[in-house]
Amino acid sequence: MKAKRGRLSVDVGLEEEGVGRTQRFTIPISDLYHPQFRELLEKAQEVFGFPAEGPLRLPCSVEDFLHLRWLIEREAENKQLGYPNNLAIPLLLKKAAT
Repeated sequence: MKAKRGRLSVDVGLEEEGVGRTQRFTIPISDLYHPQFRELLEKAQEVFGFPAEGPLRLPCSVEDFLHLRWLIEREAENKQLGYPNNLAIPLLLKKAAT
Protein backbone atom coordinates (compact mmCIF):
# COMPACT_ATOMS: atom_id res chain seq x y z
CA MET A 1 0.00 0.00 0.00
CA LYS A 2 1.31 3.41 -0.95
CA ALA A 3 1.58 6.14 1.71
CA LYS A 4 -0.53 9.28 1.32
CA ARG A 5 1.08 12.48 0.13
CA GLY A 6 3.24 14.05 2.86
CA ARG A 7 3.66 10.74 4.67
CA LEU A 8 6.25 7.96 4.64
CA SER A 9 5.95 4.23 5.38
CA VAL A 10 8.39 2.78 7.90
CA ASP A 11 8.89 -0.76 9.19
CA VAL A 12 9.82 -0.86 12.87
CA GLY A 13 11.42 -3.76 14.73
CA LEU A 14 14.61 -5.22 16.15
CA GLU A 15 16.60 -8.10 14.70
CA GLU A 16 16.23 -10.14 17.89
CA GLU A 17 12.44 -9.88 17.58
CA GLY A 18 12.71 -12.16 14.57
CA VAL A 19 12.42 -11.91 10.81
CA GLY A 20 9.03 -10.71 9.65
CA ARG A 21 8.22 -9.35 13.10
CA THR A 22 8.23 -5.71 12.11
CA GLN A 23 5.25 -3.40 12.22
CA ARG A 24 4.51 -0.88 9.49
CA PHE A 25 3.56 2.70 10.28
CA THR A 26 2.99 5.78 8.17
CA ILE A 27 4.43 8.96 9.59
CA PRO A 28 4.50 12.61 8.53
CA ILE A 29 7.59 13.41 6.49
CA SER A 30 8.17 16.34 8.86
CA ASP A 31 9.18 13.80 11.55
CA LEU A 32 12.36 13.13 9.57
CA TYR A 33 13.65 16.56 10.58
CA HIS A 34 13.26 16.04 14.32
CA PRO A 35 16.70 15.67 16.01
CA GLN A 36 15.84 12.43 17.82
CA PHE A 37 14.31 10.93 14.70
CA ARG A 38 17.45 11.87 12.74
CA GLU A 39 19.51 9.89 15.26
CA LEU A 40 17.28 6.90 14.57
CA LEU A 41 17.77 7.39 10.81
CA GLU A 42 21.55 7.41 11.27
CA LYS A 43 21.28 4.12 13.20
CA ALA A 44 19.09 2.68 10.43
CA GLN A 45 21.72 3.58 7.86
CA GLU A 46 24.45 1.89 9.94
CA VAL A 47 22.40 -1.27 10.44
CA PHE A 48 20.49 -1.67 7.15
CA GLY A 49 21.73 0.92 4.68
CA PHE A 50 18.97 2.75 2.84
CA PRO A 51 16.81 0.70 0.47
CA ALA A 52 16.11 2.00 -3.01
CA GLU A 53 12.50 0.78 -2.83
CA GLY A 54 9.97 -0.02 -0.18
CA PRO A 55 9.51 1.27 3.34
CA LEU A 56 12.34 2.55 5.46
CA ARG A 57 13.31 0.04 8.17
CA LEU A 58 14.01 1.43 11.64
CA PRO A 59 16.08 -0.54 14.17
CA CYS A 60 14.15 0.04 17.38
CA SER A 61 11.37 -1.65 19.28
CA VAL A 62 7.80 -0.73 18.44
CA GLU A 63 7.43 0.52 22.01
CA ASP A 64 10.39 2.92 21.64
CA PHE A 65 9.12 4.08 18.24
CA LEU A 66 5.66 4.83 19.62
CA HIS A 67 7.26 6.73 22.51
CA LEU A 68 9.31 8.81 20.06
CA ARG A 69 6.17 9.57 18.00
CA TRP A 70 4.38 10.64 21.18
CA LEU A 71 7.26 12.95 22.13
CA ILE A 72 7.31 14.54 18.66
CA GLU A 73 3.53 15.05 18.69
CA ARG A 74 3.61 16.51 22.21
CA GLU A 75 6.39 18.90 21.21
CA ALA A 76 4.41 20.04 18.15
CA GLU A 77 1.27 20.60 20.26
CA ASN A 78 3.25 22.61 22.83
CA LYS A 79 4.80 24.71 20.07
CA GLN A 80 1.34 25.50 18.68
CA LEU A 81 0.22 26.57 22.16
CA GLY A 82 3.29 28.76 22.60
CA TYR A 83 4.92 26.64 25.31
CA PRO A 84 8.71 26.23 25.39
CA ASN A 85 10.27 23.03 24.10
CA ASN A 86 10.21 20.59 27.00
CA LEU A 87 11.76 17.54 25.39
CA ALA A 88 14.46 17.40 28.02
CA ILE A 89 14.30 13.64 28.51
CA PRO A 90 16.34 11.87 25.83
CA LEU A 91 14.82 8.86 24.15
CA LEU A 92 16.68 5.69 25.00
CA LEU A 93 16.63 3.36 22.05
CA LYS A 94 17.53 -0.27 22.46
CA LYS A 95 20.77 -1.13 20.71
CA ALA A 96 20.01 -2.89 17.47
CA ALA A 97 21.68 -6.21 16.80
CA THR A 98 24.50 -5.78 14.34
